[in-house]
Amino acid sequence: MSSSSPQVLIIGCGSIGTRHARTFLATGRFDVFVCDTDPERAAAVASSLGVAAVPDWQAALTESSAITHVLIATPAPLHVAMARTCLAAGKHVLIEKPLALTMAGIDDLIRVRDAADRFAGVAYVQHFAPALQAARTFLAARTFGPIRHVTVNAGQHFPTFRPAYREIYYNDHAQGGGAIQDALTHVANAVEWIVGPTTRLFCDASHQVLEGVTVEDTVNLVAQNGPTRVSYALNQFQAPNELRCDFHAAGGSVRIELHRQHWGVLPLGATAWQWHAAPLEDRDQQFTAQAHAFLDATEGRDHPICTLEEGAQSIRFNLAALQSARELRLVEP
Repeated sequence: MSSSSPQVLIIGCGSIGTRHARTFLATGRFDVFVCDTDPERAAAVASSLGVAAVPDWQAALTESSAITHVLIATPAPLHVAMARTCLAAGKHVLIEKPLALTMAGIDDLIRVRDAADRFAGVAYVQHFAPALQAARTFLAARTFGPIRHVTVNAGQHFPTFRPAYREIYYNDHAQGGGAIQDALTHVANAVEWIVGPTTRLFCDASHQVLEGVTVEDTVNLVAQNGPTRVSYALNQFQAPNELRCDFHAAGGSVRIELHRQHWGVLPLGATAWQWHAAPLEDRDQQFTAQAHAFLDATEGRDHPICTLEEGAQSIRFNLAALQSARELRLVEP
């Protein structure tokens, strides 16, 4: 990379921060720096990737005008304050999901973004799933008419993919844990990206299986997104790792199967799905595409990154789902 290349600072060197550092580097468009509250962890990540570590992210913002972009991969309760500081320092910001766990400070963050005239987005990486992107484009054309019903079935054996789930944020709602804030938020954000924001919901959630935690691992939720009705069924202990979304209109249906890396259409009256391949080489592909889009967005190009406003809506969805599950009643986000 040349000295004139954009410089991105990755704050937080946990598993997701390390993935971001690796995939930003893979774009070939950034010089990458990493930072963590644990200097040894930051040094290990920097050494493994051949990048530089900095000891203090706030000092790096003020001392290095060369840093132009920041990726925040710290615990969710820290996101808003850190993003506000980065924007005020004139940096573009991409914030790991969820944007926050409450709405406190969100309006101010949006004002700071606007005053700084910098880009800020939320890293809901499903926006970069090829099958989801292609199906969204098809659905936007309303070939089958407006979407009136959406059904989502999703789940995986979470301990297989996150063996340390008991010791990390997942075991505490206050740190962003539980199935609603950890897993369902990805799917609900994607559905809202296609059919618009949730206007009311009812959620039944409980802890069913996962050992060593008490947060919910199972969610059944029904929602209204304007004129569209949506149902979600998700758990984090089932054997198959699957995510299927069906979008139904009067003239036909569209199905996304991310686990099969394809999407399909079934016009009314047809007897077989017409499938379209949307392959992923590996999980890093979506993150690399997101890193490319972050730079594109800051250069004024079109991009599919989740906006701060959409990320704020996802917070409202999460809070409403948690409230509904506690109180067993309809809630309006």
